[in-house]
Amino acid sequence: MLRRSLAILLVPALIAAPATAELLAPPAELAPIPVALLVDVNSGRTLYSREPDRRFLPASTTKVMTAFVAFEEIAAGRLASDRQFIVSDPTARQWNGRGTSMYLKAGDRVSTDDLLHGIATASANDASIVLAESYAGDVPRWCAMMNRAAAMLGMTGSRFATPNGWPDQGATYVTARDLVTLGEATITRHPQLYRTYFGQKRMTWNGVELISHDPTVGVVRGADGIKTGHTNEAGYNFLGSAERDGRRLVMVVAGAKTEADRASSSRALLEWGFAEWHDRPLFASGKAVAKAAVQAGDAREVPLVTHRAIAATLARGETGPITLTVHYRGPLVAPIAKDAQVAELEIRAGDAPSSRLPLFAGQAVAKAGPLDRLVNGVMGWFS
Repeated sequence: MLRRSLAILLVPALIAAPATAELLAPPAELAPIPVALLVDVNSGRTLYSREPDRRFLPASTTKVMTAFVAFEEIAAGRLASDRQFIVSDPTARQWNGRGTSMYLKAGDRVSTDDLLHGIATASANDASIVLAESYAGDVPRWCAMMNRAAAMLGMTGSRFATPNGWPDQGATYVTARDLVTLGEATITRHPQLYRTYFGQKRMTWNGVELISHDPTVGVVRGADGIKTGHTNEAGYNFLGSAERDGRRLVMVVAGAKTEADRASSSRALLEWGFAEWHDRPLFASGKAVAKAAVQAGDAREVPLVTHRAIAATLARGETGPITLTVHYRGPLVAPIAKDAQVAELEIRAGDAPSSRLPLFAGQAVAKAGPLDRLVNGVMGWFS
């Protein structure tokens, strides 16, 4: 098959000032932060980047991958939110009160829903272990699920050897680029579950109020998560996100020396992203962007749709034009499942590096039967 590219749109940006994104100064609060990344989800454009591929210890931001794996299992119908688990005596003895905790005791009956609230809000180390052991059989099997999910998402710079981020001599590590990928996937693949479990400031378990350390929720307008992390070795980390008027940003700061530095840099980076950049809407979620040719199917082409609102992101004062190109390896070969990712949309705004977003089959295409092959052959003569 051949790699096919289709230029579908050329839009001159309606901005006349001779400015570029490179002229935008980042927030001063980022000065002491060794790793930082800010991405606009609607366009895939990187708005700010510092050491995005540097490996670091994630601490409790690891728990986002534990939540993501659980979300995938829930979506597949293999894990019910009301499923009950019983806390084992060894787990309770090892993890009750160890770091941030739900203080689970041996014999406690706790649901998937309770555990996910504990993981996302209270950053509960014991909840992560109970979910991993109870569902997968043991922690290594759960970590294997985490690493398979990371590979599926293309997180090539990360590895997970713990469900909760407890120090493990560097066996668990991530990059900012991979954490942003994980955050985007958690939000876009499981929007309802994300809203249910992330972005909550407090929860109550057995009469005890547990508080989130998220530095942005309730402070930055539109902030709704995602997860902090801290150990002495890792420093203070944060994977965060905020949405305003349909525009979604995801960010990472890592290796901050103090909790105050983490808070101020995270808030400043999100506010800078909303104030200094704007989105030019292109396609609503679910809309067809283009069509791809299909071989040996009961249809000769399939619509390519987006599962998110798509925009081009421009800096304040940045000039265009905006160019969109669809890429796919084609013709696509039937059968094709509905919602299978089959193409990418490349977005280029001005002279900035381009970004790519996934496109999905808007309908199923079955293998062609004898009549379909006859009709397609005839149509081919006239196309």
